[in-house]
Amino acid sequence: MVFTGIVKGLFKVAAFSHSRGLKKLAITFTDEMLEGLKIGASIAINGVCLTVVKIENLLVWFDVIPETLSRTNLKYLIAGQQVNVERSAKFGDEIGGHVLSGHIIGTAEIVKGQPLEKNRIVTFETNPGWMKYFFQKGYIALDGVSLTLVDVHPSGLFTVHLIPETLRQTTLGFKNEGDLVNVELESQTQTIVDTMERIMKEKGLMHG
Repeated sequence: MVFTGIVKGLFKVAAFSHSRGLKKLAITFTDEMLEGLKIGASIAINGVCLTVVKIENLLVWFDVIPETLSRTNLKYLIAGQQVNVERSAKFGDEIGGHVLSGHIIGTAEIVKGQPLEKNRIVTFETNPGWMKYFFQKGYIALDGVSLTLVDVHPSGLFTVHLIPETLRQTTLGFKNEGDLVNVELESQTQTIVDTMERIMKEKGLMHG
């Protein structure tokens, strides 16, 4: 399933409860977001690809498995919180951000937020082992939001600039230092880096 990283807005968590080894998540949608939605459809919630299991009036229900909870910030959700929501792209849709799958590698922590006149600079810290996939001016998705990397550091620090529309339309507008965001790597970059590493190891140019 394909997403674009262009979040359609903030939607409230109506319920998040434990049931038979799963978490049951209900999000309150709008009539517009419900149009044409069917059970089995894929929706990105804070960038995490989830499957619709029930539609009840304006409530859309999802099952969240333990593996997803362990990798993402969904485990911290409570009723009343807001989440980013994006429906999967349809054939022929314009790709306004970059191509995403909703497969989260893990999380990053906000370590510094610097407000400017018309935007905000935010610095995150994540697993240093993933930094080989981070490139200045490259793409990344945070909580499902398509963003461009401004600065990257091998230590695990990276920086993005958030414009007013992103701050208004997404969870990134109310995140604070210490909060976690879900990270999805740019798939083409990941494939190229992994391929080059494999070739170099096969040629004996790289160890480990």
